Amino acid sequence: MSSERAGRPGGAAAVVVGGGLAGITVALTLADSGVRVTLLEGRPRLGGLAFSFPRESACGDLTVDNGQHVFLRCCTAYQWFLDRIDASALVTLQDRLDVPVLDAGAGGRLGRLRRQSLPVPMHLATSLATYPHLSPAERAKAGRAALALRGLDPQDPALDGITLADWLRSHGQSRRAVEALWDLIGIATLNATAEEASLALAAMVFKTGLLSHPGAADIGWARVPLGELHDGKTRAALDAAGVRTVLRARAREVRPGPEGRWQVALRCGPGGEGLGAEELLDTDTVVLAVPQREAHALLPAGALDDPAALLKIGTAPILNIHVIYDRPVLRRPFFAALGSPVQWVFDRTEHSGLAGGGQYLALSQSAAYEEIDEPVSALRARYLPELERLLPSARGAAVRDFFVTRERTATFAPAPGVGRLRPSARTRAPGLYLAGAWTATGWPATMEGAVRSGLCAAREALGRLGHPSRPGHGGPALDLYEPPTRGHQPQTDTAAAPLHRAGGSNICPPLPSAGGTSGRGGASEEGVA
Repeated sequence: MSSERAGRPGGAAAVVVGGGLAGITVALTLADSGVRVTLLEGRPRLGGLAFSFPRESACGDLTVDNGQHVFLRCCTAYQWFLDRIDASALVTLQDRLDVPVLDAGAGGRLGRLRRQSLPVPMHLATSLATYPHLSPAERAKAGRAALALRGLDPQDPALDGITLADWLRSHGQSRRAVEALWDLIGIATLNATAEEASLALAAMVFKTGLLSHPGAADIGWARVPLGELHDGKTRAALDAAGVRTVLRARAREVRPGPEGRWQVALRCGPGGEGLGAEELLDTDTVVLAVPQREAHALLPAGALDDPAALLKIGTAPILNIHVIYDRPVLRRPFFAALGSPVQWVFDRTEHSGLAGGGQYLALSQSAAYEEIDEPVSALRARYLPELERLLPSARGAAVRDFFVTRERTATFAPAPGVGRLRPSARTRAPGLYLAGAWTATGWPATMEGAVRSGLCAAREALGRLGHPSRPGHGGPALDLYEPPTRGHQPQTDTAAAPLHRAGGSNICPPLPSAGGTSGRGGASEEGVA
């Protein structure tokens, strides 16, 4: 086994383990502040669970995203990330929130969730008052519940022990209201039903997205394959920042080294950027930006007060169903469904490279515990008829391709009690940090949460290294749609800076709000198919 100093001589060095959005954010932020960074990723690509892959199809060569990923205008850290990798022009962001909602059980009745240019909460009042999927009484009760939810404090530890469903029932929400409104939004953002979701995380989502700023919930998505953003553009940004990126390299052990430094033992596959099959990197700082179970396996003894807590953070699956028709069947970029196993449907035609006049639809099925391991044949038999129920234009259209992608551990499970299990970025071991959407960001498992976690870890590391963030680099300025978040904090040695402000807020600083509300007027009343 050979040994080398990570990042080469001449300044503070850091090794970041994991090339998902969290690890990429750490690497860029540290490098922008003058730290010499080595980024290790076990896969042959970057991007974590937001990636693309090629598919040879009967329709021709396609580029397929593993799943549909969207962001909201309130996802300011992810938008900073896009700007940092020079990819802001490759995404679309709605001028105003507008979600078509089709009810298959009511003959395909179309409703809309959209906002107006009015202050919160009036920006959604007209949409709720005319939402056809709820009765007038249910709409009134939903409005009152939303106002009550606005008064909740997501940092209150008591909320983390309650399910969203219990709270909704106590505020007069019917089963239909939960299905047609609260779960419509909650399942997509939390990857959990109201029965499975912590009220603390749910309150954060609804308050931040719908009740903080008129434009906070405007929806954005990539206009190109995710791999172009999170691998291609990211690699270019990392190279320009001087980050040494090593793919097919897996950390086997992280251990204390001499003089307060760290050593990372790794195994490299072919193309290891000049590294041998077995390497030992010597470094000042290590950031573990990998899933919680991998982080647990790499943590040295004593790094956390309760390392077993990481193993108690559950995971939740997402199933993605891909259907290619021989002709267009959907006129909208996306829609949500009720009265059907279908949850959300997106048009992926342009992004995939599909040619020949057909249309590529992707169904995103969150919290898909019961379906994640079903055979493709069973899923095809279930979902093709459902699409025909929802989209009359699909009736009689030929299916040119049908395939499934499965993310069995897509996100951490936002179950009651998860808040006390999520660790902060700092560990008890000086120079060792954690990053990942599963850490104590206060957000659910999203691209936004991943980037925020990376910023938190990088800023903790920079503070210890004495490298202040450079203006214009090292992450966005501090401001936020929601207040700072609370998380499980480890004990630290007395030489370390305090982990909490008064009152126990998480050290992860708030990030900037992406102001601005609307541009053009609301969408037209035409249907989706």
